[in-house]
Order: sequence, then structure tokens, then C-alpha cells
Amino acid sequence: MDRGDGSIKYILSGEGAGVVFTIDDTTGDIHAIQRLDREERAQYTLRAQALDRRTGRPMEPESEFIIKIQDINDNEPKFLDGPYVATVPEMSPVGTSVIQVTATDADDPTYGNSARVVYSILQGQPYFSVDSKTGVIRTALMNMDREAKEYYEVIIQAKDMGGQLGGLAGTTTVNITLSDVNDNPPRFPQKHYQMSVLESAPVSSTVGRVFAKDLDEGINAEMKYTIVDGDGADAFDINTDPNFQVGIITVKKPLSFESKKSYTLKVEGANPHLEMRFLNLGPFQDTTTVHISVEDVDEPPIFEPGFYFVEVPEDVAIGTTIQIISAKDPDVTNNSIRYSIDRSSDPGRFFYVDITTGALMTARPLDREEFSWHNITVLAMEMNNPSQVGSVSVTIKVLDVNDNAPEFPRFYEAFVCENAKAGQVRQSVKCARWFTSNINDCYR
Repeated sequence: MDRGDGSIKYILSGEGAGVVFTIDDTTGDIHAIQRLDREERAQYTLRAQALDRRTGRPMEPESEFIIKIQDINDNEPKFLDGPYVATVPEMSPVGTSVIQVTATDADDPTYGNSARVVYSILQGQPYFSVDSKTGVIRTALMNMDREAKEYYEVIIQAKDMGGQLGGLAGTTTVNITLSDVNDNPPRFPQKHYQMSVLESAPVSSTVGRVFAKDLDEGINAEMKYTIVDGDGADAFDINTDPNFQVGIITVKKPLSFESKKSYTLKVEGANPHLEMRFLNLGPFQDTTTVHISVEDVDEPPIFEPGFYFVEVPEDVAIGTTIQIISAKDPDVTNNSIRYSIDRSSDPGRFFYVDITTGALMTARPLDREEFSWHNITVLAMEMNNPSQVGSVSVTIKVLDVNDNAPEFPRFYEAFVCENAKAGQVRQSVKCARWFTSNINDCYR
């Protein structure tokens, strides 16, 4: 009907008419007048009609048609739930699933590869890997030890266009923590403890403490102490301090210096919660010997408090006062007190106590890696009656400082091809350090 003489006028109505689309009223050509975004709106329903330009009467019934927006790759994949936090047990087998990450692409999944996402790992190798299709992160290295390195930051990339060149990419961070398992047996750093106790000590009073060190944490580091041998099993008992996991030796029955002056205990420290797959790393118990001297009582000076627990860093300067030990004469005469250390409890002479003030000081350099605990006995003697002597147990915990350099266990030799690409791993080196707290120390 349109003879091209301009007698017909075309009009457009419906979704987006006049805003997104316009029509040439002479030719009927439809144009887009705004940028189109398929992810915002995928199609528009419009109506068009031809009118007689002179009379305005319709030349035919109104027609409806749909404009569909064809997709292009203009949206990168996004991790809507990132960053992620995940936990996996240490020493897990290779291939253990850690977490699944998911990236979404707003492009049309039914058209081309614009929304076809492929996952890859940018940071976190060789410890972890990611499934390129599912985004499942798995362990990739055997015997990952929490005590060596606990935290890992893994960066995952999602790339559309099936990972092909030119595709758009997005990244996310996955913070992975190794949870503890019971893979470290307890060990006593001291194989012999020297303690003393007054014969007047009441039942249930504390004699001293022993400690079996366990590198694990939480339930895996819980300790159960037992007296397994010795001639003092009927005179003394041992219980576990749930806060510090130390064994507290207490008086089980009244003692008599005249009947028996010393006792020997064989104490065992054991993990009550074992994991069958790590039993080959055991045994998960250790023993130590405790020698307890019973001291005679004739109204000796009394210490307040009756036990001292002191924490001191291993790099403390010689002569530093670490604790003031205080005793008093319970008698009415209130004689002056003179202090000293029972040298049988401090054979290495690491400590010194001021004779008049009771100031306990260091006499030698301390080394936590050699002795992390000291159980010494401080004596208080009446100046006017040297036979009246009181004693108190002082447990000293030596705190760690970073005074040990990492060591490489062997010589490494690596070969590299002359055409090797930048970033290729040619050799991994590891350093051995018993008490390192940061694996990064190994690479300084």
C-alpha cells in the first residue's frame, strides 16, 4: 500500500517506544536511541501501525512484534559469596575437599560461551588445587602440618568464554585454616624433677608440678597424668590442671620425716584422645621421674603463698628479680628470716635468692629449648635457730623468644633448562626448625 509518496505515516507504541526505540514515520525504519543491555532487559514488545497521513485513519490493523536483544560478552564472572573462609584438618589426604566456590556470569548461558566459566588457582599452589568446572577446592600436598603453617590465602580466578583468550575474569580470596589433629605425642622436657615437701603439709596440698609438652592444641593437647611406679604412689597423688595441662602432685596422706625422708615417683603423661591413623607417630605418652624430699618440721617459717608460679622470658638478663619470696616466723618471737635455695632442686644453679629480702633472681642465662620448666625449692631459715627451716616450691616457666635460626637439613641442587619460562617451579627447599612459629622465617 505504501507507494513511497509520503502519504502513509508510521507510528510506534508499546515497551520502550519513544524512549528506547523510535520509528521514522515516513519509511517505517525502527532505530534504537539508547544503549541496550540484555542483562537489564532481554526483549521488548512493541506495536506499529500505518495511518493515512492526511486523514489519520488506520490503513490496516495494528501489528505487534518482539525485539530480542542478542547477548555479547560484556559481563565478567563474579563471586557473590566471596571472600570465603574454610577449614580442613591438617595431614588430610591429597584430594580432600575443602570448599566449593561459585562464580556467576550475567551473560546469556544459552548463547555462545559468554557465560561458560572455567576456574583456576592463581595463588595457593602447591598446597591446594581447584576443579576447573565445579570450583571445588581440594588439598594437593601430602602431610600438611598445622604446627608448621596454619593459615593459607588462596586466590581463585573464574574466566568466561571457556577460559579462552579474550574472556573476562573475576577473582576471589579463600582463607583456609588447617584444623588440629592429634599427630604430635607429648614429651617431658625434663626427665627428672626435684621437689620437696614439709612433713606437716596437709593432705591435698600441692607439692609441685610436672609438664609434658604437646605441640597440638585443644582436645588434642589434653593430658592425663598418672603415677605408674615408684615408692610414693601411696603417699602422693597427681591431677591434671585443665587450664595449663600440667600435672599437679599433691599429698595423699600425712607424711612423717622420721618414718621416710624421700620418695621417688614415676609419672606418665598421656593423651586421652587418640586418632587411630596417627598411632604410628607415637607412643602418645611419656614418663618422667620425680624425687620428693620430705623436710623435718619444728615450727619453721611459713611461706605466703604456699606455692609460686613464675613466668619469665628466656632472654632475661642475669641478676633480674623475677619474684619476691616471702616467709614469716609463726612463733611469737618472730625471728628474722634468711633465704636460700635448695641446691638439690636447682643443680644447674640457674637462680639465686637474696638472703634477707627473698628476691629470687636469675644467676645464669636461661634457655627454654634446654629447660622450659624449673621446679626449685626456696628455703627460709630462722636466723636465731637454723634448725627451723621452711620451704616453698617455685615453678618457673621459661617463655620462648626467637633466638634460634632456621637450618637447612641438606644441600640442594637444582637444574633448569635454558628455555624455561618465568615462574616455573624448579626446586622446593624446606628448613628444619623445632620451635618456629612462622613458616616465613624459613625463607628469610
